[in-house]
Amino acid sequence: MFNMRMHATRLPMTDPGLAGMSTARLEVLASLLDGWAIKDVIVLRSGRMAWRWHEQGRDRIGPVYSCTKSVVSALIGMLIDEGLLRLDTELGDYFEWLHDSGDGRKALITVRDLLTMTPGFEWPDFDKPYFKMRRTPDWVGYITQQPLAHPPGQTFAYNSGCSHLLSALVTRVTGEPAESFAQRRLFDKLGFRRVRWPRHGGVSEGGAGLHMASEDLAKFGQLYLQGGLWNGERLLSERWVEESTSVQSRGLPLFQPPIYGEYGYHWWVSSAEHNGRHDLYFALGYGGQYLFVIPELDLVAVIRKKVEGKSKAMLAKNVLLEYIIPAIERRI
Repeated sequence: MFNMRMHATRLPMTDPGLAGMSTARLEVLASLLDGWAIKDVIVLRSGRMAWRWHEQGRDRIGPVYSCTKSVVSALIGMLIDEGLLRLDTELGDYFEWLHDSGDGRKALITVRDLLTMTPGFEWPDFDKPYFKMRRTPDWVGYITQQPLAHPPGQTFAYNSGCSHLLSALVTRVTGEPAESFAQRRLFDKLGFRRVRWPRHGGVSEGGAGLHMASEDLAKFGQLYLQGGLWNGERLLSERWVEESTSVQSRGLPLFQPPIYGEYGYHWWVSSAEHNGRHDLYFALGYGGQYLFVIPELDLVAVIRKKVEGKSKAMLAKNVLLEYIIPAIERRI
């Protein structure tokens, strides 16, 4: 369902020049975006809207695909901050049937293993089982029934099933879907306009379900840039933000084109050595839906693209690396 909010807040505006950015370079970028099938670009510096561009002339609600994972990570962080979960909490504590699954190691999979995508499930072909899962009546059951190809905690494999299990954990701990928990504890606090987050079997789709506006996704990035603080209120601990956005597992640093990086707690992490520019972290949705955070530049950027497959996602990343970052003329 769509949740309408009457008290949505807009980010403060500033001029690109006052934000230390070259207006001329940004005008060149604007002339190229249609040709790359870019839909939206939002650039924040020091929490202010420095530049925006929209294919249709205005922001709108749309799917963010796997950027959903980073939001789920934030919800797990809230529960850990409050002592309701731990990184070493085992799945068997909440999904009791795993003790009788025929492989006792499944019950020992931890929250950390899910956040780092190292639970050990057999999950081949870069997330293809997730699409099979969506055609089954019991998504959680499908994920946990997959055999273990590796001992938990050892081997990274991109697996949206991990994210859905984390969403199911939010429901088990709080007694409500991740969507309604997030609405109270995150979306309302950040002043989101509206969000769509579908459920299956009472569980919000953890791997790729969220739909939101580009500006609201940028607010989520700004929350992380500010170390979990928003309007003087602490929504996430600074420790959780730092750990989540630091390298926790190998990820996909050698994937070509280099649209990924190493992996934190459901955030991608890319060093200056990897991307040729700056240390940064990002959420990434299928086809080139990016939320970038670059602490060194006090910058948050949202870039959303028409879905044309994984290989074309690099066009969206190049908007940041080849145009937005070079447009920065000074620190502010």
